[in-house]
Amino acid sequence: MVEHLGDDFEFWIITRDRDLGDDLPYPDLTINQWISVGNANVYYISPDRLKLFGIARLINDAPHDLLYLNSFFDSEFTIKPLLARFLGEIKTKPVVLAPRGEFSKGALKLKALKKRTYIALFKLLGLCKNIAWQASSLHEMNDILYVLPLNKDVITLALDLPAKVSYQSSLFSENTPKKVGSVKLIFLSRISPMKNLAYALKVLSDVHVSVVFDIYGPLEDMKYWGLCEALIEKLPGNILCKYRGLVPPNEVRHVFSQYDLFLFPTQGENYGHVIAESLSVGTPVLISDKTPWRHLTDDNLGQDVSLDNADGFVQFINEIAQASSEEMNNIREKIKVSACERLMGPEVIDANKNLFLSAILQKAKLF
Repeated sequence: MVEHLGDDFEFWIITRDRDLGDDLPYPDLTINQWISVGNANVYYISPDRLKLFGIARLINDAPHDLLYLNSFFDSEFTIKPLLARFLGEIKTKPVVLAPRGEFSKGALKLKALKKRTYIALFKLLGLCKNIAWQASSLHEMNDILYVLPLNKDVITLALDLPAKVSYQSSLFSENTPKKVGSVKLIFLSRISPMKNLAYALKVLSDVHVSVVFDIYGPLEDMKYWGLCEALIEKLPGNILCKYRGLVPPNEVRHVFSQYDLFLFPTQGENYGHVIAESLSVGTPVLISDKTPWRHLTDDNLGQDVSLDNADGFVQFINEIAQASSEEMNNIREKIKVSACERLMGPEVIDANKNLFLSAILQKAKLF
């Protein structure tokens, strides 16, 4: 978002000083003060300062015309600011909230009681008043309207913005030759029930071609990871599966470029940045039909399959495995062209600009 809109808007970003699950902050990082990062001002906050009134002071001290909240259920960076706003502890500014797929049926099933309780309190306290909402797809807009008592006109449809990519990127030429009858698969996401790694492993148990399956991502749910490890141990001998750990954000596209297919049977995404990143380097995707990325075969980007159709996942993996190195390169070239057109069309950027401008211009209406 900052890459695409940084020349039109001034961004002040408050975020944690460490990655998910880490006990220590990022190395060589200036924390608890505003610093310049690219086109944005960023405040990397330490855990001891994540108190309601501390966050309220930090928001008030940052010069801003609009408060953008990047989640509905985040306890630190959404719930606390909204409570501070309810208590009159932060300045009255327009608020845009992006729930990031958290209202999908699959997402709401996880920690369901806790989420239902918060939603009930959210409604009871009237916290949803005077908020503009971002939906990344029509599906997400309908999910929001199903859960919360909102008017449709307070929701703006604006697709998430991917990282800027260029067809000339050096990443596009770094793929290794491919053997007919074999395939290199990647899973790159948080290890949690929502991302559905266990389903991917069950699918692979029915695949009979030679497969290398590498798993990347933070171990968010250790109990779930234990289930996945048990499934890995039961995989047949033609499947070589390894957990490869974390990938720094600036290396994600390079990692994707080393594989023939991104296997991602997620239970729900409002957008799916990892899908966009895979496609941006020409790596086709095999995903569920629970994302806005639909009808992928029409643009030769891969395939979206119902989670009720495990055989469909197996069949597409077999098809990619039978491709030669030359055929795989042709597939990649088509994906690169289609992906650049689909990911960064001017209408997508304009919709995101309008998301902020309309909320600011309608301040009198909202308040």
